[in-house]
Amino acid sequence: MDSLIAIIALGVFCLIAEIFNFRKAIIPVSIVGLLAVIGYSFYSYTGETSHYNNMIVVNKFSLAFSTLFILLTVFIIALSSDFYKDKPTKFSDFIAIKIFLLSGGICMVSFGNLAMFFLGIEVLSISLYVLAGSSRLDLKSNEAGMKYFLMGSFASGIILFGICLIYGATGYFDIVEIYELSKGAALPSWFYIGITLLVIGMMFKIAAVPFHFWAPDVYEGAPALVTATMSTLAKVVAVASMYKLITTLDFTILYRLEIVIVVVSILSMTVGNIMALRQKNVKRMLAFSGISHAGFMLMALLSLSTSAPTLLYYTYAYALAGIAAFAVIIFVSKNKGNEDIANFNGLGKTNPVMAGILTASLLSMAGIPVFSGFFAKFMLFTQTIEAGYLVVVIAGVINSIISIGYYFKLILAMYIKEASDDNHSNAFVYNVIALVAILLNVVIGLYPTLVTSLLN
Repeated sequence: MDSLIAIIALGVFCLIAEIFNFRKAIIPVSIVGLLAVIGYSFYSYTGETSHYNNMIVVNKFSLAFSTLFILLTVFIIALSSDFYKDKPTKFSDFIAIKIFLLSGGICMVSFGNLAMFFLGIEVLSISLYVLAGSSRLDLKSNEAGMKYFLMGSFASGIILFGICLIYGATGYFDIVEIYELSKGAALPSWFYIGITLLVIGMMFKIAAVPFHFWAPDVYEGAPALVTATMSTLAKVVAVASMYKLITTLDFTILYRLEIVIVVVSILSMTVGNIMALRQKNVKRMLAFSGISHAGFMLMALLSLSTSAPTLLYYTYAYALAGIAAFAVIIFVSKNKGNEDIANFNGLGKTNPVMAGILTASLLSMAGIPVFSGFFAKFMLFTQTIEAGYLVVVIAGVINSIISIGYYFKLILAMYIKEASDDNHSNAFVYNVIALVAILLNVVIGLYPTLVTSLLN
């Protein structure tokens, strides 16, 4: 709980720093503060504890995922120093919004009460609505902000309706009380309808098929750094909170939902990969790639009793590869006006380091060995087979092969095609962030227990 208060205080500091014209201190103080929060969280952790009448619950699950969220926010804030340099008067606002977004994400994996869960969703969602439409003079950004706001609002409404039905059936918002009631007396049918609505609303948030249609347009229209935030931080927050919702409510209804999860997982992987093959815009391509990865992560819901470490590992692998990829994408396209694949032609010659990092991150997303993306998929497939869902694994393997097609389309453009120009300036921050992220990806690939042990 102290960590959450410290993060909110950092966001307030960013706003105050603008008043006293301390803009240069915002980035270093925010990064050092967030890293200190990680250290303090591990140092002060003494076991599962609840705060404010079980509104916030701190345990291994919340600590492990919160660490990932904070780490991703550190990368995103570090990239902001160059990305927002042309908007000095709004610089503090953008950083503060990202930190408040982080606080919402932490609430979503630390909740012990459905009211706190919904507050976390709204804090995170409103922050993303503002960021998606933050480029006011760009028509695509305006469209992305409006579309994301409308679809996100519908999803939030569905989630709230589900929470209301659960409350009406049980008389509680507290998840422990709800779980105990679900195991005892027979509950009315609207309790199960409420849980179904919660699942549907969260599938909107993670952009799983058939609730994915907002993602490509929003990813393409939003500023590149906001797309990076949605693709990495927002997606893993939604997946982790959806996993916690299902595991902490009623286990008995999972058998009725398993067939739905199987179908949605297969559809998400297949539709995401097939549509990604047709894209020429890199952000749009990664949007469909994210839909595919949402399908992979949904496989963890088929083996709930053992899949928490695997899901944690997959989210770390996916998010780190995504941050490295977007650092290169922003670097290459920041002066181009778009993120078309043609902008990456010849990058292997003009900037071999950045081309190598982007190649490594794409190979990790495709599930090529050495990188953690391979081991994440291997662990996920193994557990899904043990749970008795071989058909989902077969679909996952086929889709992993399909994904190589569009990832290599970008890789080949970097190394085979001739560069239209060599105007790739040396931006130190992009190189450092991309390199650190991909190195962390490789390290956890070689030593998976660095991540999985956080939940053991």
